[in-house]
This record gives sequence, C-alpha cells and structure tokens, in this order.
Amino acid sequence: MSSLLNFILLDAAQVEEFTVLSLLEKGGYVMYPILFLFTAALFLFIERYLYIRKTSRIDENFLHNINELLLAGNIQGAVTYCKNSKFPIANLLERGLGRLGSPIRDIEDAIENKAKLEIYNMEKNLGILSSIARIAPMFGFLGTVTGMIRTFHNISTSNKIEISTIASGIYEKMVTSASGLIVGIIAYVMYTLLTTMIDRSINKMEIVAMDFIDLLHKPANKK
Repeated sequence: MSSLLNFILLDAAQVEEFTVLSLLEKGGYVMYPILFLFTAALFLFIERYLYIRKTSRIDENFLHNINELLLAGNIQGAVTYCKNSKFPIANLLERGLGRLGSPIRDIEDAIENKAKLEIYNMEKNLGILSSIARIAPMFGFLGTVTGMIRTFHNISTSNKIEISTIASGIYEKMVTSASGLIVGIIAYVMYTLLTTMIDRSINKMEIVAMDFIDLLHKPANKK
C-alpha cells in the first residue's frame, strides 16, 4: 500500500513539473523566431488598435457645430474649429473648408485625397502582421523537419529505438508545429480584427464627408 502511495506521489510530482515553459523549451532553437514573431504580432496589434480606435472617434455634435459656423458665415472659425478638434476625421473637413469657393467636385476630391492618406496611416504595418500569420506556421514546419532530423540522428548514434532516444526529436517536432500554428492563427485573428475596424472607420469617414458636402449647400439654399 505504501509503495502504491509513493508511486502516486511521484507521478503527481512529475505532472507538476511539466509546465508550459518546460514544454516550450523542448521545441529547441526554432522556438526563438516563433516567439519573436508572436511578440512582434502582439506589439503591432496593440499599437494599431490604439491608433485606429483614436482615429475613428468623433464628437456627435461636431458636424452640428460646423453647420452653425457655416450658417453664420464664419468659415475661418470652422477651419479653426477643425484644427483644434481632437478627432482626426476633422482633418478631412479642414481640407474641404480650405477649398470653399471651388466647385463641389474639387472639394470632394480634396476630402477624398485626405481620406486616402488617413486610410494609409491606419493600414500602416498591417502587411507585416499579415506576413507573420503566414510565416509562423512555416517556422513550425521547419521545426517539424529539424525534429525528425534530430530523431533519426539519435537513432543512428545509439543504434536502438527507445522512447528516450526519440523523445527529444518528437517533442521538438510537435511543439514547434503547434506553436507555429497557434501564432499564425492569433496573428490572423488580430489582422482580421484590425481590418474590420478600418472598414468601419472608412464607412464613418464616408458618412461624415457626405454630411459635410450636404452642409455646404445649406448656406447657399438659405440665401
């Protein structure tokens, strides 16, 4: 009975020592680039998420205040209001206000060009995140190859096939494959979330731009 109890306690101690960190260490040197890719993906996601979230924000009364200034004929006040606004979307309207007096089409083009610049800034480095989603599984496959090479090397040097002989290579193969796939999936989910946020921001920009163009007709109609 005591021997059985000692076996159970020993087995429990071995399970406790089997941590995630110890498992990752069995992946070998290929785990370093995979870990680097995961860190880079996480950094890019946080940085882009905060930037896009900030860029897409706008005050509900923003257009109303612009409308009041335009109706009062205070164009310079509207420009100043846009410059002092904390919402990046105001940059679009500032560019349009700077073209007042020109044909509506020219104003629309000015806003559209500014919007393209804002969209480019939001999409900055997203290509890197997309590349990480594709490259990480490749490193996992590389770990699979190196793990099999290690396995056959251990078999050839020991001239016998035992669990202790092939365990390190199998561990490297499985751990790197799983890690590469997990990092790739996480990076792809991050990329998809950011692109969805950008699409929503673009839609919001389009709505603001159309409402602004409508505001430009109101003073003329009021006259």
